[in-house]
This record gives sequence, C-alpha cells and structure tokens, in this order.
Amino acid sequence: MLIFWKERLVILAVPKTGTSAYARALGPRADIVVREPPELKHAPLRRYNRFFHPMLDKMGAGPVDIMAVVRHPVDWLGSWYRYRQRPFLAGKDTSTAGLSFDAFVADYCRGDQPAHAHVGSQSRFLAPKPDGVTVTHLFQYEDQPRILSFLVQRLGHAIDLEQENVSPAASLTLSQELEDRLRRKYAADFDLWEQAGATPPER
Repeated sequence: MLIFWKERLVILAVPKTGTSAYARALGPRADIVVREPPELKHAPLRRYNRFFHPMLDKMGAGPVDIMAVVRHPVDWLGSWYRYRQRPFLAGKDTSTAGLSFDAFVADYCRGDQPAHAHVGSQSRFLAPKPDGVTVTHLFQYEDQPRILSFLVQRLGHAIDLEQENVSPAASLTLSQELEDRLRRKYAADFDLWEQAGATPPER
C-alpha cells in the first residue's frame, strides 16, 4: 500500500496486479509505504477502512481517493498458479508443481479449496463496508498506459517502471468447461474487471 499525503491518494496493493513494480517506482515519492507484514501491505479495502482510514481522517487528511488495479480473472489466477510453481514452495501444500492449470482452477472453484488454490478473490478484496469508503479510481491491469497516465498526472512527475516478481513461464491453457464454471462462480470478479475498463479516464 502506498499513501500520498499532499495528493490525497491511496494505492491499494491488490495481489498479482503489478503492485510491487509500482511500489518500487513510487516508494521514494510516497509519504507512507506499507511493505510488511503482507496482511497490511496487501490490506483489502475493509482493512483499510478499519485501520488506515481512521488514522488519516484523525490527522485531517480530508477526502482521500483510493486507487486499485484489477486483472482479468483467468490471467490473475494464471499469475497465482505460476507464482506457486516456484522452487522455494516445492514440497509445501501451497505449491502448484505437478498440477495443470485446469486442475488448479478446478480446485479454486471448489467449496473446500485446498491450500494451493486458496488465493482469495479480487472482488472480495475490494468489497466496501456498508459504512466505509469505496475505491474511487479503478483500472484494468491490462491497460498500463492508462494507469501510468493517471499517476503521472496525479503525482506530477514521470515514472520509471520496471518489472518485479516475474514468475516462471507455464502453460495457462484453460478448458472452456472450466472457464464457464469459473465465470459462473466468480461472476463478481469478471464484473469488476469489466467495470474497471468502463470507467472513463480521470481528469
């Protein structure tokens, strides 16, 4: 999570949406950078509402915009699948080594997800509380030029972005049957991604 006081902007770190690269590029410019623990670095909107929003409000921040990036759900799961194929997870119950992408997505769609498929949901990550703040600037991960344009305009300086935490290559072929099942069970995630693309550029 990155917090810019003067610009009244918070960038939530939705996992697997390139936030590490933005944190590295913008960290020196941010007033607050939350790196650890992961539960706070990747604090979902409800946790921001509980811990960070009251602090900023008490310090007189006033209205604060919240920015988040969401990734196409199939690609997002593909990133998790590839990340959990890394050697350092070998032998652990969170490893996806030896699993096909189809098998991983099938496990993700189960009611009792095994550890390797327990990765959360982008729509749940950004779900607002009834009495809490909401995301005001939502972007698709796939539209990096629009994200960069917004940040450059909002922060007032150029951004040198480099890739971070690149996972090993792996086949991400998904059967139509499983994609249909995923779309039914996680319709809110697909809707959120579509909504991010429909949002007009901020001025």
